[in-house]
Amino acid sequence: MLDRARLEAIVRRAGEIAMAQWPGDNKALEVFGKSDGTPVSSADLAVDAFLRAQLHDLLPSAGWLSEETIDAPNQREGELVWLVDPIDGTRDFIRGRTGWAISVALVSNHRPLLAMLHAPARDEFWQAEAGHGAFCNGAPLAASTRGQLSGARVPTRVLPAEDADMAMVEQPNSIALRIAMVAADRADLVATLRWGYEWDIAAAALIAREAGAAISDAQGGKLNYNKLDPRVFGVAVSAPAIHADLIERLAERAHLLSQRG
Repeated sequence: MLDRARLEAIVRRAGEIAMAQWPGDNKALEVFGKSDGTPVSSADLAVDAFLRAQLHDLLPSAGWLSEETIDAPNQREGELVWLVDPIDGTRDFIRGRTGWAISVALVSNHRPLLAMLHAPARDEFWQAEAGHGAFCNGAPLAASTRGQLSGARVPTRVLPAEDADMAMVEQPNSIALRIAMVAADRADLVATLRWGYEWDIAAAALIAREAGAAISDAQGGKLNYNKLDPRVFGVAVSAPAIHADLIERLAERAHLLSQRG
């Protein structure tokens, strides 16, 4: 049986490792450009290495899939796999902003079983277990129950013209934290219309679902994890009553943009 207290201690220690190189003007921080144009820092790599070693010791039977390192596909074919983003929201991290988090999910049979999302710069620790609810700093979460799409709170800095009837709220760089905002009723919906990866959303998706939110890909499809292709086209998380309307509103844009992947 997995030692959840030890798992939490590992994730919290990973937060301490990250904080040692934050904020972004810390002289110990090195930043590199990846082939896709996104940044990676020495803190991402340090947290990734720490988590990979510690989580393997905790559960040797589980495979590993993270933003910075990946097992060979045949090493991930078992029932269990860790999906990890060592620092989700690296741009905020390197700029000294607080909108980043460490994301850890344990996936079983293509579904998240356990999730921990640690945002140490915000003093927030989110967690969920399938069928047992979601919590932030020990307090139970209840997702947004908004019943109308118009006026919905969206974590963003800019609203497209077709969504001008919605309301902007704070947008952390971390997509996981944005999803968690819906779980905590700090936002009513989050939607992305681009290709992303399983490790970006696995932990936060379970937290949102366990808090009562509706969640799908950008076209309304079910999310699956530990696939041979770890890409996902978009994510849509919202209060349940507005999810169908959200997917309908996104449909034309989602269809056009998904063809560019």
